[in-house]
Amino acid sequence: MLTGLHVVFIGGDARQLEVIQKFYEMDATITLVGFDQLENKFAGVKKERLSEQLLSTADVILLPPIGTDDKGNINSVFSGEDLQLSEKYFKSLAKHCSIYTGIAKPYLKEMCRKHQIKFVELLARDDVAIFNSIPTAEGAVMLAIKNTDITIHSSNCIVLGMGRTGITLARVLQGLGANVQVGVRRGEQFARSFEMNLKPFYSKDLVNHVSEVDLLFNTIPSMIITAEVIANMPNRTVIIDLASKPGGTDFRFAEKRGVKAMLAPGLPGIVAPKTAGQIIANCVSEIVMEDYQIWRNAK
Repeated sequence: MLTGLHVVFIGGDARQLEVIQKFYEMDATITLVGFDQLENKFAGVKKERLSEQLLSTADVILLPPIGTDDKGNINSVFSGEDLQLSEKYFKSLAKHCSIYTGIAKPYLKEMCRKHQIKFVELLARDDVAIFNSIPTAEGAVMLAIKNTDITIHSSNCIVLGMGRTGITLARVLQGLGANVQVGVRRGEQFARSFEMNLKPFYSKDLVNHVSEVDLLFNTIPSMIITAEVIANMPNRTVIIDLASKPGGTDFRFAEKRGVKAMLAPGLPGIVAPKTAGQIIANCVSEIVMEDYQIWRNAK
């Protein structure tokens, strides 16, 4: 239980509701910021506006999966007001306060470093990323089905990147009967792909492997699907770029060439917000519980 721990939630989407529920069940003291348009179903949970006084009492701050943009703005689908975590708020935080988010962009990292605030990037953890790869893969398949007139079965698919998302996606496509090639960068990834009965190639040679591709999925957050690559693929190809913005695709040239290409980061929160929220909730509650024991002993 987290009795006596003050947790402040600042912004978020439907995923954050699962995290709130988890901390509510663990008896934390909860304050919601940026949830003014949400019906409050949690007895004893307060809604307040963002203020230095409020944050000075926080032991834990939970931000959305994409914490802030490069100016400190926070997305909140349940608020009619803009939220900005400017530097004055970091100054007001107690030294023991910790910030949890999915991904911390440079602004948030710099503010935490400057004011010596501990922050945790949940999506950088292997356990969260692997769990999260499941709704990501399902969402990618959903987009593929919606945007093609062929079955996944027997289609020619390429997955770029054999990280946590790439492995799950390649396995799902393979299970649906697709012919799956995977673009890898390192020898151990090549070997693992071969062991999985996939068809590996080195991503630097991508241009030589796209002449018959139906579906091209990218998980690499750097420019890899270049104009040269797009020029060598059929017009029927659909590109689904799962990398974080701005993705790894030359979208301008794809449009000029008549190739359908879409940037689709954050699929878990779109296709399965409840599951994605539960993944975050389970992970962050475990970490906070560990820190809570230290915090309580220190008091």
